[in-house]
Amino acid sequence: MTLWSHWLAAVAELRPACSRARTFLWMLLTLVGLCCRSDNAGVTSFVRLLNFGDAAYHRFLHLFHSDALDLDVLTACWSRLCLKLFQPFEIGSRVVLLADGIKAPKEGKRMPGVKLLHQQSASNTKPEYIMGHSLQAISLLVHSAAGQVAAVPLTSRIHEGLVFSNRDSSTLLDKLVKLLKRVATDMDRQVLLVADAYYASAKVIAPLLAAGHHLISRAKSNAVAYLPAAQPERRGKGRPAIYGSKVRLKDLASDEGAFTSAPSPVYGDSNVTLRYRALNLMWRPVGRLVRFVIVHHPQRGTIFLLCTDLTLEPLQILSLYGYRFKIELGFRQAVHVLGAYAYHFWMAGMKPLRRGSGDQYLHRESQEYRDGVRRKMRAFHAYVQLGAVAQGLLLHLAINHTAKVWHGFWSWLRTMNVAMPPSELVVANALRSGLPTFFATCSSVPGLTKILDKYRRQDGPLHDWPPMQRAA
Repeated sequence: MTLWSHWLAAVAELRPACSRARTFLWMLLTLVGLCCRSDNAGVTSFVRLLNFGDAAYHRFLHLFHSDALDLDVLTACWSRLCLKLFQPFEIGSRVVLLADGIKAPKEGKRMPGVKLLHQQSASNTKPEYIMGHSLQAISLLVHSAAGQVAAVPLTSRIHEGLVFSNRDSSTLLDKLVKLLKRVATDMDRQVLLVADAYYASAKVIAPLLAAGHHLISRAKSNAVAYLPAAQPERRGKGRPAIYGSKVRLKDLASDEGAFTSAPSPVYGDSNVTLRYRALNLMWRPVGRLVRFVIVHHPQRGTIFLLCTDLTLEPLQILSLYGYRFKIELGFRQAVHVLGAYAYHFWMAGMKPLRRGSGDQYLHRESQEYRDGVRRKMRAFHAYVQLGAVAQGLLLHLAINHTAKVWHGFWSWLRTMNVAMPPSELVVANALRSGLPTFFATCSSVPGLTKILDKYRRQDGPLHDWPPMQRAA
């Protein structure tokens, strides 16, 4: 089978998300565009890639706004499909999920949800404040047979910028937990969430524990905890004590004699010895025992980790947290290679935004206006979700069909290693060079040939294709 045959077989699993056959065909073409385009100019780049005419532009726009594409069903189908396509990291019966936030710059004055956002980054390419959308994303941690690790994006949603009711007090943490529980239900699995220190909160931990899930996160350096209260031989009057002596994690980190030395299990470390200390302490925000792991790393300094699963070994906790950066690498590929956040949808009847404005309060607006905002937000989410699917398809080909990808990569990289799974950029180039194969294979998809014949331009060459055979 060719790369495109494997690609089409995976996309066919998403058919239940579309109520009409034609909607599925346009979704398939959108995924082709996201996987193969060479620029991130929104829907226009799909039209250019497929050599369509201007009528196809409006068909693509209609797809993102259409109710025939069920966003929740698409997310559920994709989450379940990832368990089939990849080997997920498993801790016991739990799969490992990663969570983080990303800010997508948007200058549109008629785009709902756009607000002034603060970026905490040491990069010179990121301004401190931007206008844009604030999203939270969830990825599945997977590994290949050769040991390579990747984060496959499952879903991403805009969680700031709009207030439909002044009675709604949901925070970003509440919305992330709701999204995570929906993904776990779709996958029908218990999960172990790995996230940064922002998510080490009772708002996250309490509902996760109630649903049978667990969290690994980073604790703040000024965090305090309590020793378990000593239980008396004879119980007296009143409620038994829960908290014992108060301890500061910084003070525990200074007791050098309590640390154990071990080889570093962190991804990328080689010949590195670190020292660690693990303690089960009462943490007041959740009112229960939590495992704290204090690590002295010779190059990276001291780090405080928090885990709600008391059965995990300290080095295992450190190893899992070391994979958290994989979701950030996925963000970089999504932004620069796929353009998964490069949507440009406007709401014509929207009241223009002022630069520097915050949340948009809609509880006093008409129902028609509020419905229009919801429709546009749904289009944003559909674009982002299809971008996550497209990136996952590229990772599927990179991890599971490595040799075929390198064989179809008719270009050059300074650091090529054909024994390793390629990046999403390499897979995208291989698929783009094999587009004639896709057009030849698409006859197996009922109705797709009719769309291609109807919307393809006839007034110029199809493409400047690369040669079909390698030079001797």
